[in-house]
Formats: sequence, structure tokens, C-alpha cells
Amino acid sequence: MGCMALPYFYIDNLDGENLTLDEDTSKHVVQVLRKKVGDDILITDGKGLKATATITDDNRKRCGVRLSDKEKEEEPQPKVGIAISLVKNAARFEWFLEKATEIGVREIIPLLCERTEKEKFRFDRLNNILVSAMLQSQQCWLPVLHEPVAFSTALANQEYENKFIAHCLPEGKLSLARLSKELTGSSIIFIGPEGDFTEGEIAIALTKGAKPVSLGNTRLRTETAGMVAAALLCSY
Repeated sequence: MGCMALPYFYIDNLDGENLTLDEDTSKHVVQVLRKKVGDDILITDGKGLKATATITDDNRKRCGVRLSDKEKEEEPQPKVGIAISLVKNAARFEWFLEKATEIGVREIIPLLCERTEKEKFRFDRLNNILVSAMLQSQQCWLPVLHEPVAFSTALANQEYENKFIAHCLPEGKLSLARLSKELTGSSIIFIGPEGDFTEGEIAIALTKGAKPVSLGNTRLRTETAGMVAAALLCSY
């Protein structure tokens, strides 16, 4: 298929052979990149499908393309989900989303815990960050971003074979770095807010089968903990 140096874009539906790009994408392709009729770009639908798109109409508001060389990539394995508390500083949460996408996390569930300092959740803005990070890292699987849910709701998730909780209480935790070397199957990890999970939340998580884990010897910010967990779980 085409060289990966081609500009890479996201369109959520690649059905058919001919497409008209939305105005923002058209403007970027035609005005910013100065692409003309006959030039190629790459497009992914974020669900594993990637295609070469040849420009058939270089209108800067309604750029037309013809798709060819459609190629389906298998979903990355192992599947990793991160359920992570919202944090007070929105920029820090956005940083986590970007890095988790680059690393290969498949699902991100923002949590509302007892100590979460609730912030506005701007789904479209945050999902756009995921799209940009997917394209930047040359992937064609867009992580699934959920609306914020209560911690108890997220704990009921039965889709993952391994379930972990990272908390700051001292006793009885296993090293995720060591555990990750022996894992098989899909994994989800729960990351608490700046003030940590409450003892009650931790107790409930353990009854739901979550194994308590440590992410290292230092106390990490929520978003840093999320990135460390992503790196460990996506690398096995």
C-alpha cells in the first residue's frame, strides 16, 4: 500500500468508493498541504480500516477523493482498558489521553470517584485529541472514549479477563511491572483521583475481583499513573 509518509486523516465511515471530505479536512488537504487532483492521502476509519484516497476534486470546502487499496488491520492485542478518575486540571487529563492513545490503549473510562473533583467533560474536544494522537502515531484503531461513569458502574465491567486497582494504601499490593510479564488476555486497571480511592472503594473493588497493584516506589499523579499503567499493560 502507499508510503506511510503520506498525510494521514480520519473519516469515521469509509463505505463506498467516492467520498467528500468535511470542510475542516478539505481545507487542511487543499489549502494547508496544497494537494491537487491526482495526489494521494491516507484515510482510516479508526476501526481498523485504512485506505489510499486519491483526490478527484481539490475544492477547499468539499474535497472529493476516490478510495483504493483498502486494508483491514487486526485489533491490537492484548486489549487494554484504563478507567481513570477525572482530575482538576483539564490539561493534565488531555495529556494522559494523548499518551494513552499513542501507547495503544483500546478503551478509556473516565471515573467519578468519591474524591474526584468534578470538572466539565467536553467529549468532542477530548475525542478529537484521541483522533489526533491516533493519526500522529500512524495507527488505525481509535480508542473508545466513554462519558464519565460512577466508580461502582465501571467496576461491574465484565469484558476484561484481568482487573487491577492501583491505590496508595501500603499493604498487600503486587508490582504491576512484574505481573505484566506473566499476563495473558485483556486487562483493565482502575486509577484513582488525586486524593486516592477511599478505603470503602478499595474494599468494593477487591470483592469485584480487582487485584491491588503498585506502579512503582514513588507516589504518582493520577495522569502519570495512567500513563505508566498503559505502558506496562500494552507492552506484554
